[in-house]
Formats: sequence, structure tokens, C-alpha cells
Amino acid sequence: MRVAHNMNNNATDNSTTLQTLADAALRPLGFEVLDVQVQNPGRRPIVVIRMDRLDEQPVTMEDLTSASRAVGAEFDRVDPISGEYRLELESPGGKRPLTRARHFERMLGLKARVRGEGHAFTAPIKAVDGERVTFDVGGEDVILTVGTFQGHLAEFPDRHR
Repeated sequence: MRVAHNMNNNATDNSTTLQTLADAALRPLGFEVLDVQVQNPGRRPIVVIRMDRLDEQPVTMEDLTSASRAVGAEFDRVDPISGEYRLELESPGGKRPLTRARHFERMLGLKARVRGEGHAFTAPIKAVDGERVTFDVGGEDVILTVGTFQGHLAEFPDRHR
């Protein structure tokens, strides 16, 4: 699911700043920012914010609408992007970013695409112990620490998790 708005602002473009601003606007409403991407830079940028609910319930169209209003108001107030841009908020979807230990716990048994710490693989999430995630890579355990690698869900769950 996705909600989009056209915006017009005048500052510099920095995805870390955008993520911080979006998270500050969304967390009080019960949402978390999973990912912020600036697409089409150099022309009319599209700021895509992938979000989830903190209560782990499915994201609804109403959630996306209220989140879009909140982020739009915060971006209007702070003015973090130069010129006109498009703001899009979307639910996690099949390529859900996995950034916290809880994200991996929710998706135990499913395949994740992992990049970083000298690794690049797609493998099932086998276990989570604190901040350490174990993956089954061709029958071998690979244990990585959350925050030291990038992870995305590589298969869509058969039900909401």
C-alpha cells in the first residue's frame, strides 16, 4: 500500500535527516520508520518512506494517510529538501527492511537477503539471541550482529507476522 503527496521545499537532501524527521513525526502516532529512500535525485525527487506499526498489526490505508499528513507537516516545518518533491509512504511489503532484532524474530524461518560484514547471501533466519541473528547458509550457521549488516525479507510470509 502507498500514499503519495506532492511537496515543495528548499533545503538540502539527506536521508539520515529525513529518517530522523519522519521517525519523530510517526513514533508518537504508533508507527516506526523502516526505511527512507530518495529516488530520482537531480530531477524531481521522490522521498519514499517505508513504515510499520509499533503494535505489529497490519498497516492500513488510514494509517498511511495519517502518517503522510504528519510527515508532510514536519517536512513543511523543517524544510529538509531542495525544490519540489513527491512524498510517498508505504507499508513494509515483501521486501521489508529488517533493522532491529525484533524484526528478525517476527520473521523466523523465512529467508532474508543479507549484505555486509563480508557477507552477501539469502538464507533462512534460524535464531535470534539478543542482538545476534543466526542464518542457515547452506547448512552452516552464520551469526551476525544487528546493526552491522543490511537485511531485507526475501520472501513474503503466508500470513501477517
